[in-house]
Amino acid sequence: VKHMRASGFRVETRDVADVTPIRRRYGVPDEMSSCHTAIVAGYAIEGHVPAADVKRLLRERPKLKGLAVPGMVEGSPGMEQGLPKPYATIAFDERGSTVFERH
Repeated sequence: VKHMRASGFRVETRDVADVTPIRRRYGVPDEMSSCHTAIVAGYAIEGHVPAADVKRLLRERPKLKGLAVPGMVEGSPGMEQGLPKPYATIAFDERGSTVFERH
């Protein structure tokens, strides 16, 4: 949340007991799940996706369900403690997934 706000996004948070119904409604594949789910302009944003990737998504408006950084990767936004590890932001839709950006 801090990373997104610092990058100019207006963020409204809602704590829920189970995000699974939200993930399913927006088409987030189980293997893409992480600790946070956000909805931005109709796209699902799952996990610690960098704000720059969300901005690119909104600029390009591809026909996708959303973006995900599966798991909790050290070095991703909000996970800066420890040694950073390379990771990818994954774009997904009903046909499958592909790398959107490498970090």
